[in-house]
Amino acid sequence: MRSTTNARIAVVGAGLGGLACARVLHRHGRSVTVFERENSADARPQGGSLDIHSGTGQVALRAAGLLDGFRALARPESQEWRILDPATAAVLPVPGPPSHDDDSPEIDRGRLRSLLLDSLPEGTVRWGRAVTAVRPIGDGTWRLVFEDGSTEEADLVIGADGAWSRVRPSVSDATPAYSGVTFIETGFSDCDTRHPALAALVGKGTMLATADGRALLAQRNGEGHIRVYIAFRAPQDWQAAAGVSFDDVETVRAHVVNLLDGWDGSLLDFVRHSESGFTARPVFVLPVPHTWEHVPGITLLGDAAHLMPPVGLGANLAMLDGSDLAHALVAETSIEEAVLAYEHTVHPRSARAALDCAKALEDILPPQDA
Repeated sequence: MRSTTNARIAVVGAGLGGLACARVLHRHGRSVTVFERENSADARPQGGSLDIHSGTGQVALRAAGLLDGFRALARPESQEWRILDPATAAVLPVPGPPSHDDDSPEIDRGRLRSLLLDSLPEGTVRWGRAVTAVRPIGDGTWRLVFEDGSTEEADLVIGADGAWSRVRPSVSDATPAYSGVTFIETGFSDCDTRHPALAALVGKGTMLATADGRALLAQRNGEGHIRVYIAFRAPQDWQAAAGVSFDDVETVRAHVVNLLDGWDGSLLDFVRHSESGFTARPVFVLPVPHTWEHVPGITLLGDAAHLMPPVGLGANLAMLDGSDLAHALVAETSIEEAVLAYEHTVHPRSARAALDCAKALEDILPPQDA
């Protein structure tokens, strides 16, 4: 059996889960290389705000030795949820979506990723190294094939490369399927100064209004930025049917305002006056449960393993996956024992979480035939 000591470990993807895995391995003196297709840490925006839960994401950050650093950057006040009446914009006397715990402060995804990146030795992450395939060599070792035709060999390949993972096909035939829900993202910068009325509606954390299979969610991020999401159920080809092109901002704006016809004007202002254009974000998911037969020398974590609706669990689970896998590699004497122990944990855990996320999405946007 191949020993975990001095194993060549390759993490594919420098997202939160892959970086958490690399950081915990590094803390225990293990060598690891992270291959990332993007050319630099700031090649693209990293997305919105995340609530990091005490029982999952914070467990991983504690294992990484970064919990204090996280606490210094996080926004505990942004845990607040406000539910608004779509017809009047009045705050409703009902709680927001059920909290996973009482200690889940918010942090911008980019800040959290930087915290993890800065904790790794220089050179751990190899930027601009897009993996296009992984191929078995024999005896549980693998060859990573990169976009430029070059290759690297590894004793363990960890697929942390997200929804459209290039590693997943080596262990599973599953592919993401459209959930029937699309989010349209837009937003505001310096909202407290430039749009104080909208900022007041959002409050300190997240605002949600829902009606008739449509939802408007506004989420406070750091530095006065507010991200806005309009969610609705529609076929995957809804843009073509509606004659909407995201190259034409005003056409999208008009379509979304029409989608929210009858809503209070102050809520429509989140769409009418948004500053950052519009981006379509169709929601894709993996089957539930998504499991795979163990394949020597390779495994998955995060969205590559259990892509689920974006309702607050994905990033937390990805970091916990990474931490758990790293701990298994430190605790067990062989790579196979470590990966089997990890997979035995992650399969049932992710199945439960995926069902919870699907239920949460249905609560916000009930199926149209319900």
